[in-house]
Amino acid sequence: MRKGSDTVIDGSTRIVVTGGGSGIGRLVALAAARKGAHVVLWDRDERAARAVVAEIDAEGGRATAVVVDLTDADAIELAAAETLMLGPVDVVVNNAGVISGKPLASLSVAQIELTMRVNAIAPILVARAFLPAMRDAGRGRIVTVASAAGFIGVAGQTDYAASKFAAVGFMESLRAELRKERSPITTLTVAPFYIDTGMFDGVTTKVPALLPILSQARVATQILAAIESRRTLLALPPLVRLVPAIKALPTALGDLVADALGVNEGMDAFRGRQAAPRDGERALR
Repeated sequence: MRKGSDTVIDGSTRIVVTGGGSGIGRLVALAAARKGAHVVLWDRDERAARAVVAEIDAEGGRATAVVVDLTDADAIELAAAETLMLGPVDVVVNNAGVISGKPLASLSVAQIELTMRVNAIAPILVARAFLPAMRDAGRGRIVTVASAAGFIGVAGQTDYAASKFAAVGFMESLRAELRKERSPITTLTVAPFYIDTGMFDGVTTKVPALLPILSQARVATQILAAIESRRTLLALPPLVRLVPAIKALPTALGDLVADALGVNEGMDAFRGRQAAPRDGERALR
């Protein structure tokens, strides 16, 4: 529900969360449901999605599970049509993500394609699927959980960083399009450092005072608060906002700053979630 220029999550709100069966997606879904929203969880894992629906039902909330493979463009269209049969969608949270966590030479074509399809292409297709109905309703908020790696390249994340740069660029361009047409639909890009969801098991930080490993519960709370604000970017921690300034430095100096912050050491001990369900997928947020 929109109040003035803000999006208020309440009993009249319907929110779609991709990758809602686990991690940040699950926590955002639970928090939104506690505020009264009808949450539609998109996940390829039907069992996980229905488990979250059961959690929400047990708390007296409203939730629906929609099984969808985000690597399949037709499946996204069908899932959007199924979701819109429930009623207008006020908020879409592109949260699902994957990471391989390997050097480029160790990546297979399948791994690279999976990362790009889930992290970069799916948010575009999901937003595209819901935009017409949002325009008809005269309201909507499109959220994409990108990454700090969408602002700076990181060793061990060649495909992941490429996909997140694409996600950030997409959201910047979408915001520009909507602003140009004076649309009431708004956007929010979330750019977090490493989060303790298990997706980044094994990663480290050299300067935890400046770049801490983030608490997933805290991040979910901050995402929900940002959705209800007028913000267009949520950078976590705040230092992430300074990354473009680092890149504005001469390359050699920028590299020294990145090295001092340990940017390219964090993935050295990366493990990710251990039970990869398909070729190349080390973790799914």
